Amino acid sequence: MHDAKREKPSSATHGFFQQMPIVAPAYTYRSHHADPSPVDDLALNRVLNLYLPPECSEVYTSIHNLARRALHPQVLQLSVDAELHQPTLNLLNTFGESNRVDPLWVSEGWRHLKATGQEEGLLAVAYERHNQTWNRRVHQFALNHVWASSAAMTGCPLSMSDGAAKLLHAHLEDPDGDQPGRNRVLRESYRRLISRHPTEAWTSGQWMTERRGGSDVRGTETVARRMTSEELSQDTTLGRDCDAHGLPLGPWRIDGFKWFSSATDSDMTLLLAQTSRGLSLFYLPTRRGVGDQANQSELNGIGIQRLKNKLGTKSLPTAELELRGARGWLIGEEGHGVKEIATVLNITRLYAASSSVAGWGRGLAICRAYSQIRETKGRLLRDNRLHLRWMAEETVKYWAATQLTFFGVALLGTIEQDWGLMVQNTQSAQLIPQETASAAALLRLITPVIKATESVNAVHGLRACMECLGGVGYCENNENGGLLNIAKIFRDTTVNGIWEGTVNVLAEDVVRVITDARLGQGDVIGRVLGPWARRLLALGNHTLGEEGSIIAQHLDCLAVVAGGTKEELLYRGRELLQYLEVVISGSLLRYDAVQDGNPIAQEVASRWIRRNSLVPKPTSPRIQGWSEESAMDRGIFLGSMTAAQSARSKL
Repeated sequence: MHDAKREKPSSATHGFFQQMPIVAPAYTYRSHHADPSPVDDLALNRVLNLYLPPECSEVYTSIHNLARRALHPQVLQLSVDAELHQPTLNLLNTFGESNRVDPLWVSEGWRHLKATGQEEGLLAVAYERHNQTWNRRVHQFALNHVWASSAAMTGCPLSMSDGAAKLLHAHLEDPDGDQPGRNRVLRESYRRLISRHPTEAWTSGQWMTERRGGSDVRGTETVARRMTSEELSQDTTLGRDCDAHGLPLGPWRIDGFKWFSSATDSDMTLLLAQTSRGLSLFYLPTRRGVGDQANQSELNGIGIQRLKNKLGTKSLPTAELELRGARGWLIGEEGHGVKEIATVLNITRLYAASSSVAGWGRGLAICRAYSQIRETKGRLLRDNRLHLRWMAEETVKYWAATQLTFFGVALLGTIEQDWGLMVQNTQSAQLIPQETASAAALLRLITPVIKATESVNAVHGLRACMECLGGVGYCENNENGGLLNIAKIFRDTTVNGIWEGTVNVLAEDVVRVITDARLGQGDVIGRVLGPWARRLLALGNHTLGEEGSIIAQHLDCLAVVAGGTKEELLYRGRELLQYLEVVISGSLLRYDAVQDGNPIAQEVASRWIRRNSLVPKPTSPRIQGWSEESAMDRGIFLGSMTAAQSARSKL
């Protein structure tokens, strides 16, 4: 007779296969009263150690605290609320008239998360100019990195607000000229954009895309003209000459149709329109006062036609807009709109890449937590070598993306601040060019590279993270605050490869940089990128020497390709992006690895450089057995230093 213990069948409430994974905060500050919890995101931790000085404890503490707030159940529930209660339109009022007062409704979750971001200084820290001894942009984007995946896409209006703030700051000293009152408006708008107080802080939209033009703004059909004195007088008589905050409305009338406008609920926007002198940039408050009705306002000549039905970013109000008699202010000179909006685009492209990398980081954090508790075939995933090998390779890609993105961020901060005050005292002193012109040229070159490569790489990375969880990863998990909902992060991240320029648009931008006579004396590859990369390759040449040779080969290939005609460069635009990624990311990973000889950092650099090489593979393969390589897999993915050091010592 069979004596085996009788099994109890599983049911809806019994026999569940695992406990809930515990997702660790993305960043932990180890001060003198060290937190005993392990570092979860090694890539982020190393980036901060590279670009920030050790003595700025308030910066590290703010990132530490926000990383924990991002995982707080209340915050996670707000994110779920914003996802489940999506924006809606109410185009008619109670009596069937056009609703110009409040046609767009957004969720409580969306409003609270946007306010939280403002309180935490996600924009403000970049503009608090009394902080001179650390890179404010690195601080800012680190905060965004730990927060973005819980923020329900409120980082979109944040990015455009940041771009608007930088643009307006550049024009704060402009005289009013023939637009009396403009300086006052720009100064007050700038103050509100960078405020930490939600009751007065603003967000900005960025309305450029039209049906005919798409990414090509030369197809803009929105037009702007100066209003006549009679029109201005009539608006004054009707009490429609001020915005919702009592600031004067501009003297330009704008009419047209914007096919794709994100952050439609923002307080102001920047938009492109045609004038008699060409494409120009305008500042537009989204609401205006209503006659003598105190504390009442309506949309400023803006008609919301419909909301977009998108794959992701469901919580973000994205709409088609018709402008009829919207009043605004000209920014800069007529006909120079593309030059002006470039300031905003360079900021928002960095945000698109960084938010993608942030989502990727959250996905990997979930995978690490899941691997610690998911049991298959009698053992945990963390002990399955096939699983570790796969996840280690995904983590290597993430390290490269994090290094590349934060290098662009660090360059931006360097240009805005003083190199001697906030770079010289960090590990990045040999990494960041001291000359502002060189740093600016390098940033101009790599910004489209970062946006094009990492916004796409993150999508592939998050797809792998979903697969790591199997069927759980494919489901829209909104329980427990949606913490395990990688599918939502995946959907939201896919947009970043499209908006603010598709990969082809960005490849064309890289060609534009390479052929620009104003950058690097017309040779930005040979005079800016080349010297930067070769200087880094000369450091620690006995460490990762063969990997350095691979980078040098790619740099030589770039120099040859860059000498071709513009037509050939455009044809090879995507190849250019790949070669630039290998040179820049490879140089950054190798530089980081030689700083402290960390075995995991060295292995990450070696793997990424070798496996992304576009030239023939090295003739002398590394001597490393699969068992040692498997130990390094554990170190890379789970952060196990003991196993990694043991494996590295055998190489």
